[in-house]
This record gives sequence, structure tokens and C-alpha cells, in this order.
Amino acid sequence: MSYREPAPTRVRRTRSTVLAALVVGAAVVGVLTWQSTTTSSTSASPLDFLRGEHGGALGEADGAVPDGTSVFDDDVPAVANLDPALLDAVREAAADAATIGVQLVVNSGWRSADYQEQLLREAVSEYGSEEEAARWVASPETSAHVSGDAIDLGPSAATAWLSEYGAAYGLCQIYDNEPWHYELRPDAVEDGCPPRYADPTEDPRMQQ
Repeated sequence: MSYREPAPTRVRRTRSTVLAALVVGAAVVGVLTWQSTTTSSTSASPLDFLRGEHGGALGEADGAVPDGTSVFDDDVPAVANLDPALLDAVREAAADAATIGVQLVVNSGWRSADYQEQLLREAVSEYGSEEEAARWVASPETSAHVSGDAIDLGPSAATAWLSEYGAAYGLCQIYDNEPWHYELRPDAVEDGCPPRYADPTEDPRMQQ
């Protein structure tokens, strides 16, 4: 599947520049933490409601994530079944972010096809149509979560940090309407992340 070319004016970042910036970034961690606890989180997915309504027929073995899961929790299938390269990149980023007190929490990772199908059915019920649901939930056949190629992260302090430094690890936000959804784009380390889609309905991968 092809992706859009990165913007030519994108500033190139390297991990060394990120580590240097962490020294400066430590001064603003308190602000980010305050924002994440006193305002509505930009990492709060509309699927949080659907996951909360999930009846329990499908559990952790299918990709449901316990509260407070970290990227280092190998005993959680949603983490352990991620693409190894993606998981390595997220763990490297998490370790660096932690040095200034920013914690990356996993809200969703790998999902089974059955779990994805149930989320899609619930989204159609919640949003009233397949067209609107498609802006938030992919089919099992097209979902990057089912293939282990996507991770949803929070809280807002973490996604704010990733929006600034994620490209240095090859981690890119893919959709404007999902600031929590990250995928691995190795070229981003040198070229910056590609332009985002407004929502998944603009992603050619979703047209299969």
C-alpha cells in the first residue's frame, strides 16, 4: 500500500535532537500533566464508550486492554502481538519520554478480527450508519490494529509529546481525527511524517 509523500519542507529530526530537547521539555511537563487531568483529553477515543459497553464475551486474549497498560507489558496480548518493529519504536520513545515524566499508556494495540468486528458493529449502532462508523472504526479486513501495525496511546501529555518528537522514532499520527492512533513509518526518521488523512475514509488502505 502506498502512502502520501512527506512534505518537502518537513523539518528533519533525529533521536539525538529529541534527547537534547528533553532537557528543555522537562520545564513544560507540569503544564502538560495539568492539561491532561483538568481538561477533556485529546487522547480520549470515541471508542472508549464502545469498549466500556463491551459485554466481556471477548477479553484480553482478543485485544482488550486493562487500564494502565504500558508498552512494556509483554503479558498483555494487545501489546505482545504488535509488529516487533513498531513495538521496539514505541518502547524506545516511551523510555525517552519517561525521563521527563511523560508516561505512554496503551489504550489499544493488536486486536483479533472478532474483536474488531464487534467494535465495528457497536460503532454502527452508536453513530447510526456504516458511513459515519467508518470514520472511526475499520473493518477486520483493513484494520491496522488487526495486523498489529497500529497502537492507540494516551494520555494527552503523551500524545502532545509524540506529536512533537514521534517522527524521530518513526512514529506517526495517521489521521487528524485520531490524535491517539500511531503507526510506524521508518522514513519519518529522516523525512518527517507524511501528511495526515482527515479520517480513515480518506485512507486508500480502507478501500479494499
